[in-house]
Amino acid sequence: MDKFVIKDLQIETIVGIYDWEKEVKQVISLDIEIDYDIKKASRTDNLKDTLNYKKISKRVISLVEKSRTNLIERLAEKVANTIIKEFKVKRVKLFLKKTGALRGSELVGVKIVRP
Repeated sequence: MDKFVIKDLQIETIVGIYDWEKEVKQVISLDIEIDYDIKKASRTDNLKDTLNYKKISKRVISLVEKSRTNLIERLAEKVANTIIKEFKVKRVKLFLKKTGALRGSELVGVKIVRP
């Protein structure tokens, strides 16, 4: 299957369980892979025959910026479900990363595949 890839999409949001995390925006980073057959678009060279990755990234940015979650797991699920429902795709692979979550670690993250 063909894939669209959006790598290292950085977005500020409120995410975390500690009091200070509920007040201070933190940067999370998303890697998104979307299964999508690009054959028609490769023949027609027309945007209407493919996914508009700019619309997808704008929607994800809007969703994440407005989100307030305790867990990165919940945020990842919200993003994946939104992409599947609103852009009518069948499968999304998502890697959500939160830097600075653990001392001595570059990042903490969660990888999910939906459905």
